[in-house]
Amino acid sequence: MIRAGGITKSYGDLKVLKGIDLEIRDKEVVAIVGASGAGKTTLLQILGTLDRPDAGTVIYNGSDVSNLPQRALAAFRNKNIGFVFQFHQLLPEFTALENVCIPALIAGTAKNEAEEKAASLLGFLGMAERLDHKPSQLSGGEQQRVAVARAIINSPSVILADEPSGNLDTENKKDLHNLFFRLRDTFGHTFIIVTHDPQLAAMSDRIIRIKDGMITHDV
Repeated sequence: MIRAGGITKSYGDLKVLKGIDLEIRDKEVVAIVGASGAGKTTLLQILGTLDRPDAGTVIYNGSDVSNLPQRALAAFRNKNIGFVFQFHQLLPEFTALENVCIPALIAGTAKNEAEEKAASLLGFLGMAERLDHKPSQLSGGEQQRVAVARAIINSPSVILADEPSGNLDTENKKDLHNLFFRLRDTFGHTFIIVTHDPQLAAMSDRIIRIKDGMITHDV
């Protein structure tokens, strides 16, 4: 599904990625682990087309997206990739329903259709009674569920998550981790998750360990 080859990335004199080769298979849940500063988030941003490598290729289902023009890349990302971040990144002035609708509206989905799908997804995630609540009225776990619904509303093939449970308590962490696998089994998403959480890593289909900008383990 995703193949990355020869990925390098530097910021000034700092070499962050030093030649990454990996393949992610369809419907896998993959954990990327390693110490802070190892290059995990940089790799995730490149796989998610949020950043470009200095060298190397990123191929989705046989298509090289590494050198797409910016507008085409943004359209590809909106349709094919969902993102979940540690701090939710919800817009505070919008309700849960409105936050989830945003990617669909950007993709050109009609407003009523986007709202119907957003409500359905939030219901699936146990948030049916919270559609009209703004982020400040939601718990951390609820905010992260809204963020997950937003990530999947356009039915992307892959979800990229950067420390998604890093800001949650133990119970909400467990719920979120189980949710990722339920979404994979129900909707067929592939998950690539950067995490420091050993429980989540242990649950994953594969663990990729990065050290000093290079993959040292892939098991």
